[in-house]
Amino acid sequence: MNRLAVAASVVTLLSPVVLGGCSAFTDDSVGLDNGLQVAAAFYPLQYVAGRVAGDHADVENLTAPGGEPHDLELTVAETARVAQADLVVYQRGFQPSVDGAVDENAAGDVLDVAKVVDLVPFRDHGVDSDELDPHFWQDPLLLADVGDAVADQLSKVDPDNADDYEANAAALRADLEKVDQEYADGLTGCERDTIVVSHDAFGYLQRYGVTMEAILGLSPDSEPTPADLARLQDLIRTAGITTVFSETLASPKTAETLADDMGVKSEVLDPIEGLSDRTEDQDYLSLMRSNLSALEEANGC
Repeated sequence: MNRLAVAASVVTLLSPVVLGGCSAFTDDSVGLDNGLQVAAAFYPLQYVAGRVAGDHADVENLTAPGGEPHDLELTVAETARVAQADLVVYQRGFQPSVDGAVDENAAGDVLDVAKVVDLVPFRDHGVDSDELDPHFWQDPLLLADVGDAVADQLSKVDPDNADDYEANAAALRADLEKVDQEYADGLTGCERDTIVVSHDAFGYLQRYGVTMEAILGLSPDSEPTPADLARLQDLIRTAGITTVFSETLASPKTAETLADDMGVKSEVLDPIEGLSDRTEDQDYLSLMRSNLSALEEANGC
């Protein structure tokens, strides 16, 4: 089934309530007849796919800039991108709406990165949960593994450019290995090794000797209990914590309130789940380095 036929079949399945948006299925901006099309579920996957594909493909992010990827609900146009894509790069279990669109509409190849990297349970990061921690891209070496997998998949879809995909993935890996070494060097010999963050999005930093304590637990939309706040206040006092970190795509109010109450600084640590208005001119590498600088200052490295 070609991509035009798939798009048409998706339209017939949609509720009449949303048919007003169906022109998106034939709009060139969606990607019809524009060469190789890749749909990436959220920013780190878009970054990797774009680096590996180079000029050979159009890579679209299904999560709009400034959007919280956990809460993504696909629009008609985004569902069309999944249907029309030659390759969909996503992470099963992280965005249910993308999982559903892939299962129901994807006609091209799909790459589930959860099958590429070894996700670890939150419990391994000191959190009382057996759920798998999806935020693997905080470890740049795991993201490099995804780059290699994207290159392999693109080479199957477009074998004429396989050498370019392999070379692009190798260049990406070199950049990510450099960031990994910067973290290993920068977070050695620090005065403190504990950070207080908004929610449990930074557990993979534990590989660099960083211990994470979250205000909101597994969800950025949850609310801390009085007992949670009392425990964190005691930790800030006894461990000499200097900074409470909020993040870019969620409200900073709770983190800022805790910091104000304790007389410490409030700063931003970016989970790099997506770009925002403030970070639209940056990329994964620069955001990781900004996070490293913030960690080094907060922990006296």
